[in-house]
Amino acid sequence: MIVSRAETAYAKINLALHVRRRRDDGYHDLETLFAFLDCGDTLTVTKSAEFALDQSGQFGANTGDIDSNLVTRAARLANHGVLPNLRFDLDKQLPVAAGLGGGSADAAATLRLMGGGDRVDHAESLGADVPACLKSIPVVGLGTGTVLGPVENDVAGLACLLVNPGIPLATGPVFRAWGGIDRGPMPKGSAREIMMAGRNDLEAAAQMLCADIGAVLAFLASTRPTLARMSGSGASCFALYEDYDHAASVEARLKERIEQRWWTMLGRLR
Repeated sequence: MIVSRAETAYAKINLALHVRRRRDDGYHDLETLFAFLDCGDTLTVTKSAEFALDQSGQFGANTGDIDSNLVTRAARLANHGVLPNLRFDLDKQLPVAAGLGGGSADAAATLRLMGGGDRVDHAESLGADVPACLKSIPVVGLGTGTVLGPVENDVAGLACLLVNPGIPLATGPVFRAWGGIDRGPMPKGSAREIMMAGRNDLEAAAQMLCADIGAVLAFLASTRPTLARMSGSGASCFALYEDYDHAASVEARLKERIEQRWWTMLGRLR
């Protein structure tokens, strides 16, 4: 009998993202509040005669070659530098280069499946968002986002509608377009208090590179959300609602619009 195990690679959003300064090493000091939906990609692992990675789903063809895929890299790292005799099937529903931590979430799911979900050293070497993705619950991130701290989770259960304009947006150009002005620290408090008083310092830079982000945000702002904001370096945006049925009606309205290339996902915050 073939025994398989599956993990959800939960979609990541940044409820707030404050960019404080460019560092001498080329990275940026950040203050961010991570949160996660209860949906995303699905990763299944099965014993195999050799390592294999099969990618399917809406964005399965957009994740690059197998060797550079974060699932492959995480599996090798968790197995002492050697690819394990396991088959991974990745149902890729999150868009790539979208500010949703899709690749990082896939890497974290791989580590959890291989019993390395507590190995922060592994996670950091795979990417700045991977440590937060290991547990996929609200957490404050400092430094490049890898220095994590707890936060009161009073946002769990909020309906969250993700919208991407269908345009990939690489992280590097967005950070390079950031104006370099420190607009102040991220506020203190619970997750809800931080998100309501916080901001995303990369929104303006991202909109210079992808004007469609502004159209997404304008639509979401018109739907009476608790909060609408861009996630990470874009181009995905999110809207939070107290009422899930209202969020579902907003998604249905959006699917009727002419922007057919816009991608959506609806879930709840964990």
